Amino acid sequence: MNKKKLNHALSELIKLVEVLRGPDGCPWDAKQTKETIRIYLLEEAYEVADAIEKGSPEETCGELGDLLFQIIFLADMAEKKGDYDLVKVIEDITKKMTHRHPHVFGNTSAETPEEVSESWAKIKKAENSSNKVPVSQLLSEIPINLPALLRAHRLSQRASKVGFDWDGKEEVWLKVREEVEELGQSLPGCEREKIGEEIGDLMFSLVNLARHWNLNAEDLMRDANQKFLKRFGEVEEALKTSGIDLDDATAVEMNKAWDKIKLRETRCPQNSGKLKTG
Repeated sequence: MNKKKLNHALSELIKLVEVLRGPDGCPWDAKQTKETIRIYLLEEAYEVADAIEKGSPEETCGELGDLLFQIIFLADMAEKKGDYDLVKVIEDITKKMTHRHPHVFGNTSAETPEEVSESWAKIKKAENSSNKVPVSQLLSEIPINLPALLRAHRLSQRASKVGFDWDGKEEVWLKVREEVEELGQSLPGCEREKIGEEIGDLMFSLVNLARHWNLNAEDLMRDANQKFLKRFGEVEEALKTSGIDLDDATAVEMNKAWDKIKLRETRCPQNSGKLKTG
């Protein structure tokens, strides 16, 4: 990386934000607050994740730029209020990451990702203690604005670092089955709020089942969404081919098209059209 070129590029972007929010700049940019920008920050972060998932370096580069713009935008607002500036943001994260990697910058050792993770949790706990933050507040550090499935994963993952976890996959699976049973018992004549609570408990237990298989429920849900999107598009196309408009299609016709598409997807190519048995 050309550091001189980097310094120049970063300086130019900072100047751009200052002009946009200045007296002769953009009225829309000037009126923004940290509360209004928060939504755009989240959207840009999601778009970075989408670009990574698509595997497009060019698109990822562009989305990272959009996200960086939002970060500098927020830092500029904070500087104008006297809260902090971009220099402090960078210095603080550099200091934090150096402190949390003693196996790289210090005298300790960590040979595996698991050892690094354990060390990280201990260091964070010590930091909270030195800042007079109760240990019981550990989970409150997980951002509340994370997507719910990802936040559930992070909450349970963080709790597991202090030993609050199931012993293995089988125990989590038993918990999932228990939550399914509780939901089934709640359905007949139960209040909407109670049913919603039971569904939430079931979803949380499923997040943990995924975690114990080293899977992230947020990623799984994104994949499931994409699968549904693809299949529904194929349903629409199949109906159109049959001369049926989606708005006029019956539930029976849509389900029939859906089942055909699903059946086609489950056929194993190397078995000459035979259905998978496993």
